[in-house]
Amino acid sequence: MKRLLISLALLLVAAASLSAEDKTVPNFKFYGFVRNYFTFDTRVSTAGTEDFYYWMPKDVKMVNGADINDVCSFRFAAITTRLGVDISGYEFSGYKIGGKIEADFYAGLTGVTGTAQLRLRQAFATVAKDGRSWKIGQAWHPMAADLPDIFSLESGAPFGPFSRTPLVQFDWKFADALSLTTAAIWQMQYTSTGPEGASANYIKYGCTPELYLGLNYKKDKTTLRLGADLLSIMPRQVNNVKMRKDNVFRLDADRITTWNVFLYGASSIGKMDLKAKLTYANDGSHFNLIGGYGVKAIDDTYGYWTYAATRNATGWATLSYKGLGRWVPSMLLGYSKLFGTPVDVLGNKNDDGTYIYRWVKNSADVVDYLFRVQPEVIYNLGKLQFGLEYMLTGANYGKPDARMHAVDGLHLVLNHRVQMLVKLNF
Repeated sequence: MKRLLISLALLLVAAASLSAEDKTVPNFKFYGFVRNYFTFDTRVSTAGTEDFYYWMPKDVKMVNGADINDVCSFRFAAITTRLGVDISGYEFSGYKIGGKIEADFYAGLTGVTGTAQLRLRQAFATVAKDGRSWKIGQAWHPMAADLPDIFSLESGAPFGPFSRTPLVQFDWKFADALSLTTAAIWQMQYTSTGPEGASANYIKYGCTPELYLGLNYKKDKTTLRLGADLLSIMPRQVNNVKMRKDNVFRLDADRITTWNVFLYGASSIGKMDLKAKLTYANDGSHFNLIGGYGVKAIDDTYGYWTYAATRNATGWATLSYKGLGRWVPSMLLGYSKLFGTPVDVLGNKNDDGTYIYRWVKNSADVVDYLFRVQPEVIYNLGKLQFGLEYMLTGANYGKPDARMHAVDGLHLVLNHRVQMLVKLNF
């Protein structure tokens, strides 16, 4: 009994000590908005749910002497309405603990038909102390976290990375204006392309997370970022018994490893905000760039595949001005140049003309370049916003060569989009 009493006393002392360290003053900040888009396009296009998330106009498709993609369309909906809560105020032994949960209704539709359903956007916990912080959960991919000042849903894509995804991220502020970011990243909603179409199975069976390393500079009204990531996936789920039996090992056997790099800058001059982002990607389909890859060889002895990825240099720049009272005009310019693969890939085709050993996202092998010009204006009326934008997107289409690059029969296809926004913030 005496030992039991002593043990209980020690537990009470320990609990009291922990309670003294726990300086918890929880704070929950709820936020969100009701957002309506009204969208008109002059051409059938490659676009996401409800056709709000825009990539590019579709190529000419002649049927009975007419281009069936040369037709107009219109829709409006509130499915991008958003709800969220920021969690802060928790502190333990000097560690500040917080988090975020965020959702919208941008799911449940096939094309423009269906019932909007609640969808997870972000959900993560944060721990920070002495200039070091951890973020664990679903959040913006570090290559996609810096977005342009425009109200359209795609936020500059496909001229810059766009992805929210599961990750473990570490940030270290090691100087007054400098910090380092590292992350291990997985795939869920935004995935690589491959033999099964867009799927997270390729990274699942690759058993290796995407790795990111970035350097950040932030002082006064200027932000600069330089970052790179490495992704290694297995497009085929294979068990090569013969290779194991013969003790043959190759890093590129049934695995494709790609790297991507970006540079971002933002600054404010008076009432003018400037932002720009440049990205060089190999494939890049997992964060909504125009990319893909193909099989460059099939080994005669062991049957494994080796791959080559398409390359893409892309960028956007925005200018916005906040010196006109309630009116805020902005402009985005975007350009993307595709280079194909560095070596020839296999050109075998199915009976329907599709390639057997090539996989792309958003017509990567039949587009030479893309451009976008996107002026807009927002009128702020307290918590209520009205927006109007014009978006001109051009895609230079052609027939792909042995390196998945459009070179023959090049022709420019344009889409004119007019979009209106009505948004209530809370």
